[in-house]
Amino acid sequence: MKLQVISILLACTLISVQAHPLKRDNDNSTVHITPLSWDDAYKKATPVVDKLSLQDMINIVTGNGGKGPCVGNSYEVKGVLPAICYQDAGIAMRSTTGITVGVSGVNAAASFDKKALQQRGEYLGEEFRGKGANVILGPMMNMARTPESGRNFEGFGEDPYLSGVATQITVEGIQSKGVMANAKHLIGNEQETFRNLESSEIGDKALNEVYLWPFERAIESGVASVMCSYNKLNGTYACENDYILRKIVKDRLDFKGFIVSDWGATHDTVQSANNGLDVNMPGPNEYGNTLLKAVNDGKVKKETLRDMALRVVAAWYKLKQDENFPATNFNAVDKSKDQKVDVQGNHKVYVRQMGAASAVLLKNDNQTLPLQAETLKSIAVIGTDAQNSLILGDNLCGTLPCLTGTVAQGGGSASATYPYLVTPLDGIKSRVGKDTEVHAVDSDINILGIDSGAAKKSEVAVVFSNVFTMEAFDRTNINLDRNGNSLIKKVADANKNTIVVIHSPNAVLMPWIDHPNVKAVIWAGYPGQETGNSLADVLFGDVNPSGRLPITIAKNEKDYPAKAEFSLKVQYDEGVYGGYRWFDQHNIEPLFPFGHGLSYTSFSYADLKVVNANGAENEDSERGEEKHASSSSTDILIEASVTVRNTGDRDGAEVVQAYIGFPAAAQEPPKLLRGFEKVFIKKGASATVKLAFNRRELSVWAANGWQVTPGKYTLYIGASSRDIRQTGSFTL
Repeated sequence: MKLQVISILLACTLISVQAHPLKRDNDNSTVHITPLSWDDAYKKATPVVDKLSLQDMINIVTGNGGKGPCVGNSYEVKGVLPAICYQDAGIAMRSTTGITVGVSGVNAAASFDKKALQQRGEYLGEEFRGKGANVILGPMMNMARTPESGRNFEGFGEDPYLSGVATQITVEGIQSKGVMANAKHLIGNEQETFRNLESSEIGDKALNEVYLWPFERAIESGVASVMCSYNKLNGTYACENDYILRKIVKDRLDFKGFIVSDWGATHDTVQSANNGLDVNMPGPNEYGNTLLKAVNDGKVKKETLRDMALRVVAAWYKLKQDENFPATNFNAVDKSKDQKVDVQGNHKVYVRQMGAASAVLLKNDNQTLPLQAETLKSIAVIGTDAQNSLILGDNLCGTLPCLTGTVAQGGGSASATYPYLVTPLDGIKSRVGKDTEVHAVDSDINILGIDSGAAKKSEVAVVFSNVFTMEAFDRTNINLDRNGNSLIKKVADANKNTIVVIHSPNAVLMPWIDHPNVKAVIWAGYPGQETGNSLADVLFGDVNPSGRLPITIAKNEKDYPAKAEFSLKVQYDEGVYGGYRWFDQHNIEPLFPFGHGLSYTSFSYADLKVVNANGAENEDSERGEEKHASSSSTDILIEASVTVRNTGDRDGAEVVQAYIGFPAAAQEPPKLLRGFEKVFIKKGASATVKLAFNRRELSVWAANGWQVTPGKYTLYIGASSRDIRQTGSFTL
């Protein structure tokens, strides 16, 4: 799970590279589970738990100390409940073979594609079910508050609404396969520096409007479990914080599932149990006999222990894991006991598709892209990020920083073992024409002019650079790794058609962006095992790029409102003005704004219509004809529609983004993302995109809770947070 066991996992990874997984007989793609309601789950769980002894209840909520087979296991209660298997997560199942290493969370968000998000959640659920893991330790939904955070790749970017949508769809996809999802890390775990010691000081407005927002969406989706974080929140450790665990999550948000600690995040047995922590991992010291003694001594009520155990059993029933759920067949601790069951299915198809769909075309001067494979005479592929790792091997690059090799995943508990890795060089070689010369240089430092030499003799030069990040460590700056900026300049000096590809989980400085020879730039995130194929699909136009930035890329590092701090008290002074909201509030021009991404075609917007859900017309708009079919009519306050036309010469997808400007009395940023839809439109055709905004999306947090601020609202429809194409208004 966490880096305390890194040495074991490194050894396991070395062994697993040689493994040849067995094919699985059953196909989990055909499994679809409709979870029980919480009421029905509790009806089944209550009589079971009422018959348990105190020791049985203790066993349900206590980890076995990392003895396996999973990164976390509770103790079995024979005849009642198996040892619940908790397993990492993120992009794939960690510490085993026969799995699919998919795109990271930040790529999933960059796709802005709800269907693809659903598919990603479903195949993750299929693979974890196929391996017999009860709980997938994800999704991760902490905000990308600072570009330095080591775990930005795991989350869904800087915006709470986007993160909330991605969370909700991911949870529903995972749990449709009968696997318990785990919403993490609650809360304020936006940096890794001093994560076990620091206190995140967050005001109530920002806590609710920004950092709790995706957790609330997860709870609305019926998420089975939540993980509390290492850090303190406003002076109290998150895993014993009564305000966040009990008063907000369990009481106000009415969460019926269980809360599990991050590995080693429990500090006080009595405080944790009394204040809302249900399951301690990895255990057993903080719970186990210590908790049993606390109950017998009257420091923790028996009713509290019963509620803790009941929540776990109810979640188990909710996901119907009492009905033919596979036994655990892998072993994250002892590889000799891993049955090497292959659960990949055809999931590589989804990974390749989402890798391409999440690639963000930042710049494309003179329509340099897409490349024409049939007429391209020569291409230089330059940089160690284009090829395999020569030093540690590709699989260890998921756990440790690599000095060479392409970066397609981040490190720590969200990493996994590649079944194979298609490098960018592999993908390009397989896609170019048979007569195209490929000049590949596996170097970042231009020794004896080798990089610039390859660039000079090629028609096009594609130069690769990256940033590797991992759990437990934050970036010390936001420059590219491996001499990246210098490498890009050297290549651009040598080739007038230079294309830059960046593998990074967040923003990097781009001092070369205005170089006249840098014609195109792609931000590719961490795309997983199909990285080379996904990239080639975009470079050569087999896929029209439609990824959009889930972050803001600034011109200068100082433009960001926050950074990872070497402090035991981290002040979230920016409040609700994080990410693009800060740039808008302070009129700071970003290099590339949130939501930005180019296409090989072009789109026009027209005919914005805004209506109240009751049909009343709004100012500056005409009445729309249709209702939003997928939302509750009793909760929807405003509906809108806009016509989008593909005005270019290629079929393509546009991401229509809806931002709301609130009345001044609401004390909000100039605009907030409150809707988006990705729509595929054939060249010359048009589509009507419908959007709807519910009460919560139009409310702000005040002293008495959520409230709608009376006044005039502005609806901005556009292609990014700074590319607004249509504007309307309405009054509430």
